[in-house]
Amino acid sequence: MTTPPVTLRRLRTLADEGTPIVMVTAYDFVSGRVAERAGVDIVLVGDSGAQVVLGHPDTTSVTVDEMLVLSKAVRRAVQTPLLLCDLPFGSTEVSDEQAVATAVRFVREGGADAVKIEGANPARLSRLRAIVEAGIPVVGHVGLTPQTATALGGLRAQGRTTDEAVRVAREALAVQAAGAFAVVIEAVPAEVVAEIRRSLDIPVVGIGAGAAEGQVLVMHDLLGITEGRSPVFVKTYAAVGDAMVEGVRAYAQEVRDGVFPGPEHVYRTAPEAAAAVRAFVDGR
Repeated sequence: MTTPPVTLRRLRTLADEGTPIVMVTAYDFVSGRVAERAGVDIVLVGDSGAQVVLGHPDTTSVTVDEMLVLSKAVRRAVQTPLLLCDLPFGSTEVSDEQAVATAVRFVREGGADAVKIEGANPARLSRLRAIVEAGIPVVGHVGLTPQTATALGGLRAQGRTTDEAVRVAREALAVQAAGAFAVVIEAVPAEVVAEIRRSLDIPVVGIGAGAAEGQVLVMHDLLGITEGRSPVFVKTYAAVGDAMVEGVRAYAQEVRDGVFPGPEHVYRTAPEAAAAVRAFVDGR
């Protein structure tokens, strides 16, 4: 039996029923298929792909064209989950018109069902409203916003002080008022998020934010593919990165030792075919 695609109505129903929404990132066909087969609700083509798959130093380095390549690959893999795409830094900042044009490209070219936009200052809220008015569903993102982390003092938790906590609450409410159908809250203390959720009618998807209507993690983090130290909010569910290294190392060793390819890894042919080639080569 085919599972019907996840829609905004389905996400609203999950939230109303108290069934947690599961979101995970994907950046290519393979990771998209993993997400599809695992049965998640939302697949996010995040700008975190700038770092984990494209090797950029930060999320602000990725371009629209690069993100569209990732989005199109994931779209080919995903049938059931809702496909959500990050609007990268620099693609919405100039004007509402620029923001709408970028969002349209992600829907038309990238196959996105919805887009995500960071921040909640007056300009960001204007962009969000314009995209929603253009008929494209939007997820907001408050708390730690990596695209503008420098202005927030770096990649650090938000909402730890009274002023910061109130600011995050104000931003979440503003994002809701601007028309977002959900909001990601990143790196904010769970106690603060619990109070914010009481005032919201839209689902909160948390990342480093404690309990919420949904959760999101970067696939490469949760599978143990990412190198180096992970953020405190990441739980690693597998050691795929180590397994990949060990697999390639074993392959390299067998090639160097002359073990691979073995007899079971080669094609067979009729003896006369090899003899004909031998005669051809010797007769040159």
